[in-house]
Amino acid sequence: MRELFDEAAGQSPLDPHEAARQSARAPQRKRFYKEAGVAEAEGGFAITLDGKPIRTPSGRQVVIPARALADAVAAEWAAQGETIDPVTMPLTRIANSVVEGVIDRVDLVSDDLAKYFQSDLLFYRAGHPEALVAREAAHWDPVLFWAAEGLGAHFILSEGIMHVKQPDEAVRAARAALPGDAWSVAALHVVTTLTGSALLALALVHGVRDADQVWAAAHVDEDWNIDQWGVDEEAAGRRAARARDFEAAVAVLAAVKPLRAEGP
Repeated sequence: MRELFDEAAGQSPLDPHEAARQSARAPQRKRFYKEAGVAEAEGGFAITLDGKPIRTPSGRQVVIPARALADAVAAEWAAQGETIDPVTMPLTRIANSVVEGVIDRVDLVSDDLAKYFQSDLLFYRAGHPEALVAREAAHWDPVLFWAAEGLGAHFILSEGIMHVKQPDEAVRAARAALPGDAWSVAALHVVTTLTGSALLALALVHGVRDADQVWAAAHVDEDWNIDQWGVDEEAAGRRAARARDFEAAVAVLAAVKPLRAEGP
């Protein structure tokens, strides 16, 4: 079982791009189970294949804290055809990442996530044309205003791509607003990697922006280029794959939201 999970779901790094590359390289295994299900387990719910719980490569049982999320992960396994395609299992990959690599080091993952506050997408603005400048401001400024007013995190903007060192106080204030549970932190890391913006991820988890607004904000420049030059089919395919992983991370955040509200 562990070997299957290793090959089918992969080591599942929090970077979904790398996860997809690893999954594409790994030989696909034939489906060997008839049924995928959910069973109660200590601390939550286990995913079962023909009644046997899934374990990570290191032998840890995959236990998911919310029933709705466990059902969704089991549905990914149930939806597999004759072979198991890890690319179609983003929730499974996130679950594997959490159990294998985040639960015991939430602070380290949060610190890695906080590094993105030093070079966030929202800091680097176009100087022209005016329509693009206005579009970036419309999508990005409300998040920056919220960070400043709601979190006390005052960041510095730059025109172009020249790196600007952000104030340590701002980075610390944003870092303090990150959730403390492994599942939320893992999902936020995925959102940040996909969007290039930890601030958008933070706004999402705090309800300042919804998923559609975050996705649109992350693609302002790309959508501008599409408006000017048309759709590139290869790029559109990559975007669709990223969107699938993004939606999975959003689903994780929604599923564990009641647990965040309860607190420790």
